[in-house]
Amino acid sequence: MVTPTQLKMGFANLEEIQEIKKPELSNGRANKLDPQDRAFHDWYRFVLSFPPHLVRDYIKKFELNSKSVVLDPFCGTGTTLIEAKLAGMKVVGLEGNPFPHLASAVKTDWDLDADILSSRTRQIADEAIKILEAQGIDDNFPFEKEHQNLKSLSPDAEKLILSNSISPLPLHKTLVLFEILKQFENEPFYRHALLALGNALVYKISNLHFGPEVGVKSPKFDVPVISNWLLEIDKMVNDLRQVKGLSFPKSEVHLADARSLDIVEPNSVNAVITSPPYPNEKDYTRTTRLESVLLGFINTKEELRELKRRLIRSNTRGIYKSDDDDKWVAEFPEIQRIAEAIEKRRIELGKDSGFERMYARAAKLYFGGMAQHLSELRKVLRPGAQLAYVVGDQASYLRVMIRTGQILGDIAKSLGYELAGIDLFRTRLATATKEQLREEVVILRWRG
Repeated sequence: MVTPTQLKMGFANLEEIQEIKKPELSNGRANKLDPQDRAFHDWYRFVLSFPPHLVRDYIKKFELNSKSVVLDPFCGTGTTLIEAKLAGMKVVGLEGNPFPHLASAVKTDWDLDADILSSRTRQIADEAIKILEAQGIDDNFPFEKEHQNLKSLSPDAEKLILSNSISPLPLHKTLVLFEILKQFENEPFYRHALLALGNALVYKISNLHFGPEVGVKSPKFDVPVISNWLLEIDKMVNDLRQVKGLSFPKSEVHLADARSLDIVEPNSVNAVITSPPYPNEKDYTRTTRLESVLLGFINTKEELRELKRRLIRSNTRGIYKSDDDDKWVAEFPEIQRIAEAIEKRRIELGKDSGFERMYARAAKLYFGGMAQHLSELRKVLRPGAQLAYVVGDQASYLRVMIRTGQILGDIAKSLGYELAGIDLFRTRLATATKEQLREEVVILRWRG
């Protein structure tokens, strides 16, 4: 077993390099990690991801060991998978959004030769620099000058991202680099290099900011692209060198819908530690939209719709006429009461947009999707399996309070789970209602 503290050793040199080069950091990070938790986690993360120490707490509480198999059915960018793998366990992840799926797969792939990653990406960087220099562009010395014939996205792709989320010159340089990198997509180092570019793109190259919703700051005319990408590569290289020669259990990460677990071996899972979406009107695909579009994971509105169909219905922008997950919770009085309260308030307030008319349905579809997930999950759990679901209270739908954790606990009990408890993780102040919202960990047991 390799601890995060042990992996922290050797990071000093990389941090010194980063300080000297001073990359563009104007986007900042709303989800900063503790220094001892940076390894692997910081290759790419969601804003406000749940912290690694929370996973470690439940690994300890559940008394898991090297024979345990840990599943995260909403694995996002891999927090649970990394911590369980570091603790010597086999891990399995499911994620419906393709770029976070890439992130989880890459962040748990520690077999790549770090020297190959470093040398090959520098060759690619040199080629990109030569192309840019031939165009009169110096990546290391940004300057405000108009350039002609810059690469850009297709009109269809342009419509998928936030307006002004990246300026024309940084976009051009990113696309030049990506076109060269894509020539190596069959090479073992490709996915790591691609993820590094995605991370640099979001936090250093683009005009995006997170608070926690994604938005656009004042445009930056230019920013170093290749050097910021290489800094992300250096971070990966350093982490991979810390685990070179060490043995870790197998990891599996599947691009899949958490409402169908056929891809997971039956009766194989000892523990689930996860954080599903909350019923909060947040379109989670917007958070990853820029990197997903620029790096070819989403190219059309049709592909975006197909992506959303794989996700739990947690917001009205991902609802379709054919959705029927609400049938799973038709007999739950509390869910019906919440839906009725949302609809009543909508009418009282005169809210009549198409999205507002779907608020009540969104709440029912969310809990119905989670019920379907928990039902499917039973077939892959071993008797005695323990589960931790990180969820939060919500009041996004016209200030009607949704006690997510308690409701999920009640749904789980109806499906044969034991509700072992609900732990308070943290509280936060609701902007609209000024009420304290609880983020909780719902603890379940499966007796089998």
